[in-house]
Amino acid sequence: MERPRPKRTPAHPAAAEEKRGGMRLHLAIARELGIAIVSGAHRPGDILQGEVEASQRRKVSRTVYREAVRILAAKGLVSSRTKVGTQVSPRSEWRLLDPDLIGWIFTGDPDAAMLRALFELRAIVEPAAAALAAARRTPAQLEMMQSGLDRMRRHTLQSEEGILADQQFHAALLDATHNPFMLSMANSVTAAITALNRYKQRRKPLERDPTPEHENVFEGIAARDPEAARQAMLELLRLAIADVQPPRQSRRRKPTNP
Repeated sequence: MERPRPKRTPAHPAAAEEKRGGMRLHLAIARELGIAIVSGAHRPGDILQGEVEASQRRKVSRTVYREAVRILAAKGLVSSRTKVGTQVSPRSEWRLLDPDLIGWIFTGDPDAAMLRALFELRAIVEPAAAALAAARRTPAQLEMMQSGLDRMRRHTLQSEEGILADQQFHAALLDATHNPFMLSMANSVTAAITALNRYKQRRKPLERDPTPEHENVFEGIAARDPEAARQAMLELLRLAIADVQPPRQSRRRKPTNP
């Protein structure tokens, strides 16, 4: 005689809501709220919707929503206080070097001040990193940079494969500095470079090939010439800035009627 099958216990609501769009729910909600904050849809001082209402609206458990808010708090975007709620923090408290935060900023159109500040950071860090890499790189690190260059040349920055190859090149360059403080910034710098590349392609595909500037940086590093590597990186950044600047409007005066 066949034994009756045991009744299956219904899955906990949180299990059913484990993923959305291929991403874990708390991460997807953190991303949604994070983009709204960095884009200005939620401004510093704003109070976000309460936990109960926000979780009900998204049809997720309060635990999932609470975890999303914790992620935002860890990145400095919000703070939660009793009798106040979850409040958007001032920009001065945001962890702007967080790779997720950088990606969220470039999901939309960052303002000119944010773009300028990011390139100022790159201009401080990357030329110095290139010079250090020229003095300290190992054959394995040089080979990793060469591999990234080869893939960039093959795929171009108009493809995701080429963008990831560019990321590999810059990550290997920072690794070649053998400076622990530089290495601690590697994820932030490569995240910024990748986000900028995707942003540029979304606005308007590049009309030029940036591979030659990367090759010049590589040649300076391969030749163990710190100054050549530094200058090549400065030129690479100069052209990268030009790629995201709007074209100057003509200053010609309109003809006046006689």
